[in-house]
Amino acid sequence: MEAYSEALSGGLLIGVASWILLAGVGRVSGVSGITSGVLTSKRQPSLWRWAFLLGLVGGGALFTWLLATPAVELRSAFMLIPAGFLVGFGTVLGSGCTSGHGVCGLGRRSRRSALAVAIFMATAMFTVFMVAHLPPADWWVSLIEEGLQWLFRQ
Repeated sequence: MEAYSEALSGGLLIGVASWILLAGVGRVSGVSGITSGVLTSKRQPSLWRWAFLLGLVGGGALFTWLLATPAVELRSAFMLIPAGFLVGFGTVLGSGCTSGHGVCGLGRRSRRSALAVAIFMATAMFTVFMVAHLPPADWWVSLIEEGLQWLFRQ
């Protein structure tokens, strides 16, 4: 059980934080919706949105500095940029992200969120399956680079 205590503590903190935001401000703690509100809302006061995002990023930075964090493998921009666009497209298409649907929507017993989470999970399982059976990312990056070099030499 000790191996899972950090994950359990983190999950409990996320659940309590989302409940506090819902009970205190009456808002769902979906990160994509909050970020979208900061970037697009001009008429609504969005101080709580800025505070949420500052706490999200600042808390992560603070605990990274305070605690020993595991080493993370850096990814290529060729992978990160398309992945970011796909996530953004998915959150617009799904009317929310995993935090909004998974943490808050399921907690409120939303059928729409249950369906969205099922689709998120199926997509994640399919992605893991495909990544396990496709060539590694370095191969794709070199293929794209060679293709671009060939294209611009012509």
